[in-house]
Amino acid sequence: MPPATLEIDSENLVEYFYDVTAASDPTKIGTNPNISPAVTRSFDRIVGLADIVAVNGKPAKGLVFTWEAGIGASPTPQPGGAIADVTALGMRYITFQILQPDSTPVGTIMTVGLSVNNSVPTPPGAPLAQTSQNMAIVGGTGAFLGARGQQGQERTAETVTARQASMIEDPAKRRVNGGGKIRYIFQLDPMSRPKVIDTPNGPAVAHSNDFSLVSVAKPAAPGEILSLFATGLGPTRPGVDPGQPFPANSLAVVNSPVEMTVNGTSAVVLGAVGYPGSTAGYQVNFRVPPDTAKGTATIQVSAAWIPGAPVNIIVQ
Repeated sequence: MPPATLEIDSENLVEYFYDVTAASDPTKIGTNPNISPAVTRSFDRIVGLADIVAVNGKPAKGLVFTWEAGIGASPTPQPGGAIADVTALGMRYITFQILQPDSTPVGTIMTVGLSVNNSVPTPPGAPLAQTSQNMAIVGGTGAFLGARGQQGQERTAETVTARQASMIEDPAKRRVNGGGKIRYIFQLDPMSRPKVIDTPNGPAVAHSNDFSLVSVAKPAAPGEILSLFATGLGPTRPGVDPGQPFPANSLAVVNSPVEMTVNGTSAVVLGAVGYPGSTAGYQVNFRVPPDTAKGTATIQVSAAWIPGAPVNIIVQ
């Protein structure tokens, strides 16, 4: 499958500069509760902080943490900037720590690359919505373990660039003092993704009342509860050691948001757990939308906003 697309919306984005003000008296760093504009200079060290508020349009929580070394590179640099064949604000490292709305940790995504503005062409092959940044996804943890790909920024009608502050400003007041709004866009190639298990008689989608497979001879019905069996749904609560089976005497609930669609329509997910005794299998119970048209229906499962390959079942 092609890389998954993730869009992370953030608010209260503030970039704290180790500027002349902070350097002149380091004891004042982080002590001023009021808005403290940055006095920018070449080769600044910059720490950025923002709150994650949504992923792919669904509510979420978390932190965006940025560290950057400013260089001001350009073929025609300003005084104090760096001469170079490319235009770049600096070298940037970002960690996205993503939580569910109830603060359950989902995982982290780490990126590194050149910080560029909207006047610089985006890298070849980037999503057309990407308007700035040139970052490589170099890894992740939790649901994003081993992720690769690229990350940029998407300019929207709600975009407000980061507020630049001196490091003397107290970051505890970041939400009070306010900041920018940025949408980060990811082309993410995960190490694993959701996959409905195949059986000799079709995809492992069963009637929940007797666990017989959905088939032409025994089709699903609109509004019916079905059980889907899959791999690649990621960590669970409680967790298990890598390679160890899920517990047989208790339920290991999938840690990430799990979503189902039937013919592109959201289906209610009633539960998603590691299958007891399995080392990599999961069971997802969901309700077929009552208005599902009869005939061949396409179903798709996603975990941590990463979709799996769709499969077909019969609905009558």
